[in-house]
Amino acid sequence: MATRRLPPLRALEAFVRTVRLGSARAAADELGLSPSALSRRIGNLEEFVGKKLFTRARQAMQLTDDGHAFYEAVNPQLEALARAVESQSENLSVLRLHLGVLPLFGTQRLFPKLGDLRERHPLLHIDIDTGAHLEDRVGDVLDAAIILSRGPSRGLHAVRLDYNKVHAICSRELADKLGAEPDAEKLARQTFLIHNELSESFTAWRAEIGLPELEPAAIDHFDSGQLMLEAAAQGLGIAIMHDDHMRRAADGRLATLFNVEVESPYSYWFVCKPTALEERPVRLFHDWLVKAGL
Repeated sequence: MATRRLPPLRALEAFVRTVRLGSARAAADELGLSPSALSRRIGNLEEFVGKKLFTRARQAMQLTDDGHAFYEAVNPQLEALARAVESQSENLSVLRLHLGVLPLFGTQRLFPKLGDLRERHPLLHIDIDTGAHLEDRVGDVLDAAIILSRGPSRGLHAVRLDYNKVHAICSRELADKLGAEPDAEKLARQTFLIHNELSESFTAWRAEIGLPELEPAAIDHFDSGQLMLEAAAQGLGIAIMHDDHMRRAADGRLATLFNVEVESPYSYWFVCKPTALEERPVRLFHDWLVKAGL
């Protein structure tokens, strides 16, 4: 049987990196090549496949339709090849990802599915950081993070993971006392629990119930959504939180107030530096996260 002719692997690497980074210059820097050397490698690949994969104008390179199709066909096979090599190699060390995660997201959404990630990529291990200011530490002590934000900083690669509704959550006993309709006098006597990273959610909720000037007896601030839910369940206040958190908690002690849903200004995002996507631990986690639909 005749051996199939393999494409030039260095040219494939140049092509894939250019697509992932969105910049020929960035790809050339990553590979330690001059822009002209990178262009020659991609030219060799185009000659091999007999198709134009990029258009070139004013030193910019844009994928053609054939280029898009080629990337979608080839990229999964390259990942499969890398996994196959990993599984057969005794020399590869553990792939380690330093990931920032908010505790409630980790507990409710990430950890229940990490077994699938471990099964797919047994060499990938994750160091978890739940500290403050996760976004600011991406690219420094963190390879990537899952943050709660109105929108990540420019310059980061970002994937939006969800859209949310804001609910007022409290104990069932307190919900019964407050009744089915908003009462300004009753609400003004309450303590509200606000997450440090969701400060504008309370403003949006007050406006939705028709009490934009509502000033409660106190506002207690938390940096842990998990503790907010427990505080609310214990009758310590009204937590302004995303509906998804309450649904996933499945805590019979909790109830929502007034059957009001408010579009949240905040979403969960996966963020990393664009160049970090070329690091295998980040790429493996990124691709799995997107497909897992957490």
